[in-house]
Amino acid sequence: MRKYSYTPSGVCATNIEFELDEGKIYNLKFTRGCNGNLKAIARLLEGQDAARAADILRGNDCNGRGTSCADQLSKAIDEALAG
Repeated sequence: MRKYSYTPSGVCATNIEFELDEGKIYNLKFTRGCNGNLKAIARLLEGQDAARAADILRGNDCNGRGTSCADQLSKAIDEALAG
């Protein structure tokens, strides 16, 4: 299992951490942000296919910011899968 850390931009969350194992997401944690919603996202994505999760979350907008914590997670996953 490989651990990843990502610093999001333009959102309330200040860090995103997760692990990938055989293309699946585990132990997803957000620092700051909308606590209940981000915990729910983490629970929903536990053990799910990372590429599929990124496709679903990509482009999600929060209050006209052009991004969101979910969208930033998609970028973090894309980087992790590419690296």
